[in-house]
Amino acid sequence: MGVALARLAQWTAASYGTGTLEITPLNEILLKEIIIFVEHFIYDHPQEAKFSFVEPLEWKTDLEPSAFESGYIVSETTVTSEEVDKNGQPLLFLSVPQIKVRSFRQLSQLVFIAKDTKLKEAQACVEANRDPVVKILGSDYSTMTEDSSAFNILHKITSSDDPESEMKMRIAILLKQLDLHLLSYILRHISLQICLNPEPVKKDIELLKSFSGKGEQTVLESIDYTSDYEFSNGCRAPPWRQIYGEMCYVLVKPHDVETLCITCSTEGVFLNGGKTDDEGEIDYERKGEVYKDLVTFLKEKSAKFSENMSKQDIRFNEEQQKNQIDEVPTYAIRKSVSGSDKNKLEKNQINFRKNQMTRRLEPSLNWRTTVDFKDRKTPAKDSQEEKHGGKLEKTRTSISPGRAQLLRKSVDKVEEMASESSSESEEDEEPPDHRQEANADLPSEYWQIQKLVKYLKGGNQTATVIALCSMRDFNLAQETCQLAIRDVGGLEVLINLLDTDEVKCKIGSLKILKEISHNPQIQRNIVDLGGLPIMVNILDSPYKSLKCLAAETIANVAKFKRARRVVRQHGGITKLVSLLDCAQNSIEPAQSSLYETRDVEVARCGALALWSCSKSYSNKEAIRKAGGFPLLARLLKTSHEDMLIPVVGTLQECASEENYRAAIKAERIIENLVKNLNSENEQLQEHCAMAIYQCAEDEETRDLVRLHGGLKPLASLLNNTDNKERLAAVTGAIWKCSISKENVTKFREYKAIETLVGLLTDQPEEVLVNVVGALGECCQDRENRVIVRKCGGIQPLVNLLVGINQALLVNVTKAVGACAVEPESMVIIDRLDGVRLLWSLLKNPHPDVKASAAWALCPCIQNAKDAGEMVRSFVGGLELVVNLLKSDNKEVLSSVCAAITNIAKDQENLAVITDHGVVPLLSKLANTNNDKLRRHLAEAISRCCMWGRNRVAFGEHKAVAPLVRYLKSSDTNVHRATAQALYQLSEDPDNCITMHENAAVKLLLDMVGSPDQELQEAAAGCISNIRRLALATEKARYN
Repeated sequence: MGVALARLAQWTAASYGTGTLEITPLNEILLKEIIIFVEHFIYDHPQEAKFSFVEPLEWKTDLEPSAFESGYIVSETTVTSEEVDKNGQPLLFLSVPQIKVRSFRQLSQLVFIAKDTKLKEAQACVEANRDPVVKILGSDYSTMTEDSSAFNILHKITSSDDPESEMKMRIAILLKQLDLHLLSYILRHISLQICLNPEPVKKDIELLKSFSGKGEQTVLESIDYTSDYEFSNGCRAPPWRQIYGEMCYVLVKPHDVETLCITCSTEGVFLNGGKTDDEGEIDYERKGEVYKDLVTFLKEKSAKFSENMSKQDIRFNEEQQKNQIDEVPTYAIRKSVSGSDKNKLEKNQINFRKNQMTRRLEPSLNWRTTVDFKDRKTPAKDSQEEKHGGKLEKTRTSISPGRAQLLRKSVDKVEEMASESSSESEEDEEPPDHRQEANADLPSEYWQIQKLVKYLKGGNQTATVIALCSMRDFNLAQETCQLAIRDVGGLEVLINLLDTDEVKCKIGSLKILKEISHNPQIQRNIVDLGGLPIMVNILDSPYKSLKCLAAETIANVAKFKRARRVVRQHGGITKLVSLLDCAQNSIEPAQSSLYETRDVEVARCGALALWSCSKSYSNKEAIRKAGGFPLLARLLKTSHEDMLIPVVGTLQECASEENYRAAIKAERIIENLVKNLNSENEQLQEHCAMAIYQCAEDEETRDLVRLHGGLKPLASLLNNTDNKERLAAVTGAIWKCSISKENVTKFREYKAIETLVGLLTDQPEEVLVNVVGALGECCQDRENRVIVRKCGGIQPLVNLLVGINQALLVNVTKAVGACAVEPESMVIIDRLDGVRLLWSLLKNPHPDVKASAAWALCPCIQNAKDAGEMVRSFVGGLELVVNLLKSDNKEVLSSVCAAITNIAKDQENLAVITDHGVVPLLSKLANTNNDKLRRHLAEAISRCCMWGRNRVAFGEHKAVAPLVRYLKSSDTNVHRATAQALYQLSEDPDNCITMHENAAVKLLLDMVGSPDQELQEAAAGCISNIRRLALATEKARYN
């Protein structure tokens, strides 16, 4: 956060050495991103939100005490939070106008209280706390700049004696991630205004390199970049310098002057301050005039270069001309153009793109009351450019190029992790821009559409309406027609028409846009042309038909991340939610008046747009905050299927978030989802099943599905296998519902197990993953295992063990392991070579697959007829299992320990794994706090004690003392396994002494009275061995 505020925020100078934030679009974006971070902090990081700052963030606020309600002690001039820190200090204290805040939780609540003034409050807070990281975490963090990696933070914390060091570490990393997010986000935003085209610069440098070297005839001794790393846009300047239009820095050594350090930017080429002597960092400040290119600059600076260049001029110019063929002009900041200049620019662009095939005419609608779209865009861009142009030299600061690599890696990592939503898929990829080739054979529709667009541009109001109606007569679902409208400039005109006062023209334009916006390329073009903000504004129109068309078009366009973000940023989510309230004046249950035809259509279109937008996590939050959930719940009670599909689709997308799942239970939505499973509409059935799949992670939801009769329709839908999307949703819902045993019993009654077995072949992977997952849960019950075996389900399950899909492998290993519990099924698995296939999955790179395979091997080894011989028959198998004890994954370690427990039941196998070093590896794991791992580790140690001098070896490797601590666990299973392990270890006198020294006797005495017989016997046996050693020692002493 400190780096972003220092490098990106635009500050004004002040007389006392401090500054205030200028009112600029850049600063507003920065503040909004910080507000979003603070708003979400309390939900995303609830533990960190409770952390008390080292020093409070303090600023002057405009909030009145009356704005604070529950959770605060309010008087006329002061507000004190009821929440206090460990010293009893309030985490929020307001003494008008000064406010002090000491936690992120209080900051989040304050942002909520501030409502419309939160931007102003954020600005005041940032201005008053120029280094907020120091106040939050302490002065040790004053060095958290762009070179502070996670490893540096970790070292800082681990070397500290502060008891809150771990919490500080987590917060420090979160703040670091915010910093990187701000840097990358602002860079992407500014790249929309600044066009960096480093290609000509690169070609000039390469050309100069070819004319450089040793010898008097060369133009230069050397020319090299200061950085070897090239960013994805072709620039070599660090991201925060690219903001100022800088592309790269070059070290040039002429024959007759010292080495020059040169900056190549969109302004041109100029000399910078060069590299510093101590750290080798570049001083980015300009030290002279700006030249149009490198050659002009070097001719001015070096007489020798100028002389040698004149000799090489003809050859150099020929090479330069070759490089410039077919190249677009560069070094240009995107500036808005109006009048005749704009007309010339558009003509040049169309000539370049289409090889003078067609000519784009400028709209001249005499009856229009609003300005042209492109003219309308200019003020914001001009003001942005003025800020950059006017402040460029003042805001430049020296940044080390050596730090760029660290920041680049961190930014890449943040961008990788920051996916908007798990539900977003390949549809989010923006397609490449395809245009019709100039020499392609174009259909007659292309030229007819071109004529209609001319009428749109040059006609009066009547001609425009007629042209729109004529255009709708074409097959707008055909890609040729869609791209024809775009290529001849019709898309810009259609968007411009949305800004007129003529309702008929708006309706005609939106109807066309609605049809053609199914094309992914058109979707991107609409966003690029600024069409979405205009459509969002139309949602406020008093005309319902306009609202419907605008919402439907938004639904089509918002298929990728950037479009969804634009809708949210322009207030579209709130306006779309308001469309759902189609019965403000109706009172439940007056359904007849509630769903009038036009109102239903408005609500349906609003739900359709929200469905598209809800694939983004931020939009889901925006829908919730705008009060969309209760409205969606109310609309779910309608009988209109056209309405239900987008409503259920939106709920299905939102159900991936825990907040929504809790609300779904509270609003009794499951009942309506189950009811709609009985619909005849396949798409509605699919989305209802998918919503149940998302929600059924929760036990209470699974019970509700059963209580409302949802299991029977799910089971019956398994018989319809033609619609694979619906089948995937239904099998997914059955899988999640099968986690509850009561539901499994019902599925057995409905013959769903047999149907699931039949779906193990000839199905796509997304169906197979769910089918196998459901069978894995159902086979936990003995009766279902018998059904699977009798239906021939073992062989297709074993066949799936050779796949590569990670989720499928995890589920199929669990299902095979569940079947292996039954000896008859185990015989079939062994005959089909299933155990070998499971063993081979221990080599899989995914930890989840390894762990699931190891768990599945346990019942296989337990129920195989000659398990010891079978295990030894796998070449290198035992060594592979032992080596897995070096894993860092707790689930893998637990499952491998459980497998070793079963392997070690055979003495020969125990001898082999002992030779492979199982004892030291098990001993190394003893210092763990994970109860699941403790239990299986103790069982493995207990089994391994039964060979040779392993008992002694465990003592030598310091495994005994940590085992004693396991007895303090709250898990009875851990107690039983540990007591058995200690009993085996107590056969060695040295281990008895270690146990006695670590107070094992007292803990074991308490367990002798346990109702668990195995625990009683093991504890008593261990105490007996310790006591016997003590008596023998005492007897020896007196004799």
